[in-house]
Amino acid sequence: MKLPEKKIVVIPTFNERENVEQMIRAVFHLPEDFHILIVDDSSPDGTGEIVAELQSEFPMHLFLETRKGKQGLGTAYVHGFKWALSHHYKYIFEMDCDFSHNPEDLVRLLAACRDEGYDVAIGSRYATGVNVVNWPMSRVLMSYFASSYVRLITGMTIRDTTAGFICYSDKVLMKILETPPRFVGYAFQIEMKFRTWMSGFKIKEVPIIFTDRTKGESKMSGGIFKEAFFGVIEMKIRSWFKKWK
Repeated sequence: MKLPEKKIVVIPTFNERENVEQMIRAVFHLPEDFHILIVDDSSPDGTGEIVAELQSEFPMHLFLETRKGKQGLGTAYVHGFKWALSHHYKYIFEMDCDFSHNPEDLVRLLAACRDEGYDVAIGSRYATGVNVVNWPMSRVLMSYFASSYVRLITGMTIRDTTAGFICYSDKVLMKILETPPRFVGYAFQIEMKFRTWMSGFKIKEVPIIFTDRTKGESKMSGGIFKEAFFGVIEMKIRSWFKKWK
């Protein structure tokens, strides 16, 4: 008898005590059997302690990796992805803890990969226009035109190049993590999509509605956007000297 293909949601956290328990319960309430890995950068607000307490309630489904200090979103995801691969998960998701990504959309991303045969499914804010709630217009425009800029420089056809709500099949991550990603902030999301696209994997953008956080504080900074702006050019130039397939 064929064993069920395991699914895990990797969620990096730093000071998310207001959201983390609610998010965990929302994912476990879904009709699919998702597991969760929280990668916590030693949050001073006690986020990790909340997760540790919940592990007694969900011992076979909830996992916690605690890192020393705030090391960046990209490294948190890579840590989580490698952990998931080493534990033989077939479908590996990334999402935010602040409910800007609706956990119910995990089922739709899974369906695109498992049932429709795509290698990667991206929860896209811009696949069918602009589907963003509660963002100021300045941030909407910055995000939208950032994706346009990335498409112009890289040649990618992906509409939401900076999206952080994604389902990867295991073979994609095994391939694109052969070389460690160079970027740790906003540009990490772009780099992962660029590597996936250049490697020839099948990608689908699944339209979602993105809702800005209502609890906790945003982790965005000017340095993150600077890394992305210049990093895209560097990434494209380096790609000319690499064999992808």
